[in-house]
Amino acid sequence: MDIGQYQPELDGEGLRIGIVQARFNTSVGHELREACVAELERLGVAGEDVLLITVPGALEIPLALQKLAESGQFDALVAIGAVIRGETYHFELVSNESGAGISRIGLDFGIPVANAVLTTDTDEQAHARSAEKGRDAARVAVEMANLLEALDLLNGEDDDEDEGDDEPTAIDEELR
Repeated sequence: MDIGQYQPELDGEGLRIGIVQARFNTSVGHELREACVAELERLGVAGEDVLLITVPGALEIPLALQKLAESGQFDALVAIGAVIRGETYHFELVSNESGAGISRIGLDFGIPVANAVLTTDTDEQAHARSAEKGRDAARVAVEMANLLEALDLLNGEDDDEDEGDDEPTAIDEELR
């Protein structure tokens, strides 16, 4: 039997990507961000179509993602950060709650959210995984944005109503 199959699309041209990065564990976050941004560029996402916002830590990422999702200005979002195990239960709390919040944003707003918040036992593990995880987050964001666009077309949804509306929006002016 022949079946139809969607082929993953990694062409980022024309996509707008919002990135929220936790400042806690700065060096790992920097490595994640640099790898993600470089991969977005390699995939064709223009620099002016990427917005980076930083927040204090992983628990603050979901709220910033929510505000970006509410704006309707982005095709996909990326969460970047690192939660490294310490000697207390706090690691589990931050890991679980930030992860749940990040996932909830994607589901609540119907927008792809690539979760590149590392959860590791040591700094060394985090640094060893940061470059690949950053690149992976970029690929996930682009692939899922393209998939949702294809599924919207399959469902008969059309963006033609917005054609010709290339004027900067309030969020463009406010955040750029």
